[in-house]
Amino acid sequence: MSAKIYRPAKNAMQSGKAKTHLWVLEFHQEAPRSIDPVLGYTSSSDMRQQVRLMFESQEQAEAYAKREGIEYRVIAPKEVARQMLSYTDNFRYNRIQPWTH
Repeated sequence: MSAKIYRPAKNAMQSGKAKTHLWVLEFHQEAPRSIDPVLGYTSSSDMRQQVRLMFESQEQAEAYAKREGIEYRVIAPKEVARQMLSYTDNFRYNRIQPWTH
């Protein structure tokens, strides 16, 4: 039984950062999924892959995994480098890119 601990990325469809401050412990898939031949549904006998545990910090998630004897790996979050631009920079006389319409 192994798991990964990570902090989810921001939703690409919205500008907010809701649910990105929590750390998630998610189990890896142990049993392969199977396709029902009649209806075509996908199913699995592995119930752990449906479990996602949320924690306030990375240390809490790691402590839980150690206490329960779960092998885990931590995926470090990538910090976004914000590039600050001013609206007035669009009209500078010494622009790097030429003005085009």
